[in-house]
Amino acid sequence: MKQRLTLAANTVIVFAALMLLWQGIVWAFHVPDYMLPPPLAVASTMFNKLPTLFDALLISAEAAAMGLTASIIAGIVIALIFARSSWLRRMLFPYTILLQTVPIMAVAPIIVMGMGPGLPSVTVVTFIICLAPIIANTTQGLISVDETLLQLFLMHNASQGEILRKLRLPHALPNMFVGLRISSGIAVIGVITGELFAGSTSVGHGGLGYSILYAQAQMQTAYLFALVITSTLLGFAFFFTVMFFEWLTLHKWHESAAPRQD
Repeated sequence: MKQRLTLAANTVIVFAALMLLWQGIVWAFHVPDYMLPPPLAVASTMFNKLPTLFDALLISAEAAAMGLTASIIAGIVIALIFARSSWLRRMLFPYTILLQTVPIMAVAPIIVMGMGPGLPSVTVVTFIICLAPIIANTTQGLISVDETLLQLFLMHNASQGEILRKLRLPHALPNMFVGLRISSGIAVIGVITGELFAGSTSVGHGGLGYSILYAQAQMQTAYLFALVITSTLLGFAFFFTVMFFEWLTLHKWHESAAPRQD
C-alpha cells in the first residue's frame, strides 16, 4: 500500500511540474494562445465543451472497441492456425509482419474510397493497425513451448487438442497479453487516423479525429489541445483495461503478473 501511495504521489508531482513548465513557457516567451494556449485555457475549454467531447469520445471508443475486438478474435484464430501448421506459418507469417510496416496513412484513403465514410471504414482501419502485434506475439507464445513438457504430454497419449488446451494456450497467455497491450495502445491511433480520412456520415457529428479536423480548421487551439488530451485518456482507458484482464488471468500463477516483493 505504501508503494502504491508513493507511486500515486510521484505521478501527481510530475503532472504538476509539467503543468507549471507549460505555463512558464507561455509566460516567459509570450506565446500567443493560437500557438500554445495556457493549461487553464485548455482546462476551461474541456469544461465548457464537456458534452461535445463526451459525444466524440463515445463515437471513437465504439470504433476502437469494435476494431480491437475484431483484431483480437482474428489474431488469435490466425495464431492458432500458424501454431498448428509450420509450413503455413513459414509461408504466410512474413505477410503479417509486412502488414505492420504498411503506412496506415496510405491505406486509410483506399479503405474510405471502397467502404465510404463513417464507422465501418474507421473500424477497418483500426482492425488493420491492431492485428499484427496480436498475431506475432500469440504465435510466438504458442510455438515456444518447452520440448520436454511437450514430450511429457505425448508420453501420456495426450491428443493435439489436449496439448493445445492444457499446454500451448496457457503458455501463450503472457505473450498474447503483450500483443493485446500493444494493440490497445495503438487502437486509438487507428481510430483517429481513420476519422481524419473517413470523417463522419453526418455533418457536425463525429468522433475525436473528426473533431480535431474541425478544431484545426477553426483555429481553436485550446479545443484542439482538449481533444488531444481526451484521445490520450481514451488510449489509457483501453490500455489499463487490458492490463486489468491480464492481471485477472495471470496473477495467481505467472510471475509477470504476481505482486512484487521488493
